[in-house]
Amino acid sequence: MQRDGDSKYSKCLGRVAMAIIATGAVAASAAYAREAKNLILVPPAELPQLARQSGEAMFLHQTADGRTLLYVEHDQGSQLAILDVTDPAQLKEQGSVQLDAAGPFDFVSALGDKAELVRFRQDQANAVLDLHHARAPTLRKIAGLTLQGQTVALGGDGFTVSTSVDAGSQLARDYQIVDSANSQQLERVFDVKGVREEISNDETGTTFLLAENGLYLIRRPAVELDKQRRELEDSAN
Repeated sequence: MQRDGDSKYSKCLGRVAMAIIATGAVAASAAYAREAKNLILVPPAELPQLARQSGEAMFLHQTADGRTLLYVEHDQGSQLAILDVTDPAQLKEQGSVQLDAAGPFDFVSALGDKAELVRFRQDQANAVLDLHHARAPTLRKIAGLTLQGQTVALGGDGFTVSTSVDAGSQLARDYQIVDSANSQQLERVFDVKGVREEISNDETGTTFLLAENGLYLIRRPAVELDKQRRELEDSAN
């Protein structure tokens, strides 16, 4: 019986591996032409519509049901696009919400599991993005907070605001994506210009680059396969 179970488990692992390999092969031949040996760069044109717009800032949020949502700030802080990035191979739009924001803002730090501290760029004022309804977040001002300046998070329990500082301008950077699988033969894969922000999801190995013309993904199929393998092992135990 044990041997039969091991055989079924091995076959299941094989199907997972073949599925990811097949997905990568289709991507390489069709949409994902900019592929290296261990990396896949996905341009905005190959992503859902909400990922094809210029954005101000972004952050990742883990939901209670195990999903990973990417929030992208658009239109000078007035709109927040929501993408389900749990599976980097299949991003899904979760809609967008209008926010009562006076201008663009940056995501500072988490406040527990269901809120994110944000800071407005123009006047350095702070507010809270309420994530109790992860697919319909709201922006709330903090009653009684008068200081506007540098913020230091106190874990997930709160934060301090010390003194006022001058608002700095946001700098954009140019990126070159390099596959370092073979250290003796490094290849430049693709240029991404005007990157405003970069964040990564360690679980899937995905890096998100927010640029002037939209969102770029740098996928690592080997890490994605490893994540699926671990999930399969957990479900088998």
